Amino acid sequence: MSLTATARIVAARNDRLPVLDSSGALALRRTRAAGPYTRVTRVGVMSAPLNGDRLAVEAEACDGARLHVDSAAATVALPGCRPGPARYDVTLTVGDDAEIRWLPKQLISARGSELRMHTRVELAATARLVLREEQVLGRHGEETGSLANRLTVHRAGRLLLDQELAYGPAAPAGWDGPTGLAGHRAVGQLLVVDPEFDEHSAEPRRLADTAVLTPLAGPAVLVTALAPDALILRRLLDTALTELTTAVPCGRR
Repeated sequence: MSLTATARIVAARNDRLPVLDSSGALALRRTRAAGPYTRVTRVGVMSAPLNGDRLAVEAEACDGARLHVDSAAATVALPGCRPGPARYDVTLTVGDDAEIRWLPKQLISARGSELRMHTRVELAATARLVLREEQVLGRHGEETGSLANRLTVHRAGRLLLDQELAYGPAAPAGWDGPTGLAGHRAVGQLLVVDPEFDEHSAEPRRLADTAVLTPLAGPAVLVTALAPDALILRRLLDTALTELTTAVPCGRR
């Protein structure tokens, strides 16, 4: 029998958390935060997702709210004994003058697993977003499972970003070739959306041998990075995040 679980978070102004609902594999806890953010941490209580599972997280920052969501440990996609891929859907909704910082630890695609992820983001015109995604293809010394990851972002009702990446045995040929991952086993992206980028736009550039910064057609920047392992990947993305948030005037953060 497959597992189905949905977790919901709603953050409001003045550090209020009117909704924090979770169960099973998606256990959420309010944790201590630095600065103006309401912080919620996902804690591991069981192995998930396994093939056939259906998991979903819905997080909303109401107008003026500041929400920081992270995780206590990495998420490991495992094969299990059920047929069909697992699904993991994330929906983020950010109101006017609100912000979500979505910063979970990495997802590890274990050999034999099959996972389809889709993150959907709806931003108001004055909303801000910091979103980091990291995938590690296989545990130490093992081959990767199959992983398809789609990210769709709308701002003020208009499409800002829609991309899909696929790795592993079920992915199209060439995903690990010289025009793909070229043998790297950790891949990640960092998306920062802030209205201040309308006046303080970033220039496209290479941040490292395997990391690039790309401004989007909107007040947003996408950083994409490859690395041989999770530690080096995190360093690349953390450096990029520090640079991008420092570039925004202090009075707005």
